[in-house]
Amino acid sequence: MSEREPKPGRPPRAVDVAAAAEVSIATVSRAFNNPEKVAPVIRERVLAAAKAMGWMPHAAGSALARRRTSIVGAVIPTLDNEVFAAQVGAMQAAFAERGITLLLSCFNYNQDQAAHDVQAMLARGVEALAIVGEAHRPDLFASIQARHIPYVVTYSHRPGSPHACVGFDNRQAFHTIARHLLDLGHETIGVIIQPTAGNDRVAARLDGIRAALAERGLGIRPQHLREGEWSIDFGRQSVRAILATDPAPTAAICGNDYLAVGALLEARAMGLSVPRDLSITGFDDIAISRQLDPPLTTMHVDNHEIGRRAADYLLACLEGERPTAMPPLVPTLIRRGTTGAPGLPVRPS
Repeated sequence: MSEREPKPGRPPRAVDVAAAAEVSIATVSRAFNNPEKVAPVIRERVLAAAKAMGWMPHAAGSALARRRTSIVGAVIPTLDNEVFAAQVGAMQAAFAERGITLLLSCFNYNQDQAAHDVQAMLARGVEALAIVGEAHRPDLFASIQARHIPYVVTYSHRPGSPHACVGFDNRQAFHTIARHLLDLGHETIGVIIQPTAGNDRVAARLDGIRAALAERGLGIRPQHLREGEWSIDFGRQSVRAILATDPAPTAAICGNDYLAVGALLEARAMGLSVPRDLSITGFDDIAISRQLDPPLTTMHVDNHEIGRRAADYLLACLEGERPTAMPPLVPTLIRRGTTGAPGLPVRPS
C-alpha cells in the first residue's frame, strides 16, 4: 500500500491529501479556503487528490479557522403561505451565488418561538439575519445587536423604525384598498383579517382601513370585523357571519388572498352575485387570484423583490459596507372583477 493512501478502515484526512498532492497540510487548507493564494497548478493537484479520495474539508473547522461560518438566518412566520416562500427563494438564490447557506426558521406567529429560534441561530454562528416583522419580544433584537451582526426586517416599512427595513407601508396599502371601495360608492364595509395581536403588519393594515373610512365620516361596525386564521375556511365562515348582520356590508376587505378566496366561494355558494351583491378585495396577488371567477381584485406585492433586496442589504453589510436606508416598495392595486359599485356589476378592467 502506498504511503500516500489512507490506511484501510480510516476515512481520508487532510494529511492524506497533502501527501498525495505532495504539498503541506497548510496548502491543502488554503486551496479550499483561500484558493486565490495558491498557484493554479498546485490547487488543481490538491483538488484532484481530494476528489480521488472522497475528502472534503470539515465545514466547522474551516469556519473556525476563517472566523466565518457563511451562514445567514431567515426567520419567517410560515412556509405554508407562498408569499414567504417567494421571499425565501429569492434570498437563497442570492446567497448561494456567494457560497452562503441560508438557515430557516418558521415561528408560526409565536413571539416566544421566534425569540428561541433567533437565540439558536446566534448560537450556530449566523453572520446575518432577516426577520419578518417588527412585533417581536424586545430581547430578540437586543440579543442580535449585542452580537453586532447585521439584520434586516422584512415586510414592514414605517417612518421612524429603528431597524433596517425591506418592505412596504402596510397602513398605506390598505388605506388605498379602502379608498378604492369608497370611491366606488360603498359605505358599509366589512373586514376579514388575520389576528392583530403580535402582528405589527396586520395592525397597521387595519389602521389604514379605519383611517380611510374616517376621512369619509365612516367606521367599521364591530359586527363587521372578523379576526382569525388566514385560511380559506375562515374567509368562508366570516363572510357568512358579516352578511347575516343588519345592515349587511356591500363590500368586504380581506387581509390576504386566501381569506378573499374563501369569501368569494362562500358568497357564490349563498347565491350572491359578485360584485353586484358584494365586492371583495384581497392582498398579495397569489397565483390563484387571477384564475377565479370573477378574478380577484387585490394588491400586488413583489415578494421576490423583497427577498432580493434583503439579501443584497445583508451581503453588503457582510462585505463591510454601510448600505443606505432602502426606500419602501409600493404595492400595486390590481382592479379585477370582484369589485364594482354597489348593485352594479362591472367588467374587469
